[in-house]
Amino acid sequence: MRLSWCLGVVLTCGSVGAQDCGAPELGCETAGGIYHVAVPDADRPPMVLYLHGYGGSGASAVRNQGFARRFTDRGYALVSPSGQIDPDERFRRDWDVDDGYPMPRDDVSFLSAVITDAARRFDLDGERVLVTGFSRGGSMVWDFACAAPEAATAFAAVAGGFWEPIQPDCAGPTHLHHSHGFTDPMVPLEGRAVHFEGIDFVQGNILKGLDTWRRENGCEGRADDSLIEGEVWEKRWTACAAGSLTLRLTPGGHGLPDGWTGLVLDWFEALPDAG
Repeated sequence: MRLSWCLGVVLTCGSVGAQDCGAPELGCETAGGIYHVAVPDADRPPMVLYLHGYGGSGASAVRNQGFARRFTDRGYALVSPSGQIDPDERFRRDWDVDDGYPMPRDDVSFLSAVITDAARRFDLDGERVLVTGFSRGGSMVWDFACAAPEAATAFAAVAGGFWEPIQPDCAGPTHLHHSHGFTDPMVPLEGRAVHFEGIDFVQGNILKGLDTWRRENGCEGRADDSLIEGEVWEKRWTACAAGSLTLRLTPGGHGLPDGWTGLVLDWFEALPDAG
């Protein structure tokens, strides 16, 4: 399956016709920032919006052809925006996570604009959108889902959730898949205090954050399924009043679990709203 960009030069390729942006070397500009894309050779493919971790970029995610093809080979367009630079230049590229330290760009609005612009510019299916992210990008996934659940079909985060103060409620229910390494030292499952560049932050307890989603989705009782598959533990709340929740714990540390891409796409495609 051919992609809509090739490394080194912007080409006319894929099914989207000639594009003047999107390759790793030339991001597409929209309100407040840039994003990069890898599009499969397919008609109106669904979209995966991927949010990089702290210090990363949308270009680096799309430049990693092995990573990009895990999505495009399944028929999904990978859309990867870039975080913003802290105005005091104390931090590397980051997201406007609700952690008590506001940044200039409203990333909920920015990410909504990216979804709309990418769907129009590359003829993607804007009704089938999965928002994903890792670490700080995973935290932004939680915040985005909480503030604008209607912006995407579903959300899937790895190694990042709410920071303190944890959101007591959200704008509405959603489908949320969360993966976390049980031994993660960078973003521990139980949360931790962080003193960084003279500022105090507190990473939220993931299970405490899930209570917000269980209340919002209307599934505060025990999980409908509790599974142990080798070293992986998983709980699923599927009989919610609306939406669903999946918590998947792996034995690893801070990173994308092996096979995560295929697993989360399988989960997405099984949702009633993703067909």
